[in-house]
Amino acid sequence: MEIEFIAGFAVIAPDPATSRRLYLDTIGLPLEASAGSDYFHSEGIAGAKHFGVWPLAEAAEACFGIPAWPEGVTVPQASVEFEVAEPGAVATAAAELRHAGFELVHDAREEPWGQTVARLLSAEGLIVGISYAPWFHGKG
Repeated sequence: MEIEFIAGFAVIAPDPATSRRLYLDTIGLPLEASAGSDYFHSEGIAGAKHFGVWPLAEAAEACFGIPAWPEGVTVPQASVEFEVAEPGAVATAAAELRHAGFELVHDAREEPWGQTVARLLSAEGLIVGISYAPWFHGKG
């Protein structure tokens, strides 16, 4: 697997309003809301391709297709995504992770916003994604 860069980092927010108050109102990060979502993010913070405040309910939907994080599954604290060079490399990386004994939350798939991603939940309680986001490659 050949990682090009860290594509994004997001805190997972069980209470999105409190998290927004910290990161947006108090720290002053230039975060913007996603259309129709409680997800706030920015691609305009120096040193980061993407930073977000990801509501836990939206993370549950993205990972499991349900609006609440499943009981008995470690509740994540953050999400980190590692970028690969092309969409097909996500499936290859997912196969490498499974072969190394890691259980994926979901296999490679294209999200409605155009990103191809496979995710796992790490031992540290992070959602780890291997992704291809076309906008980071001058596409999309």
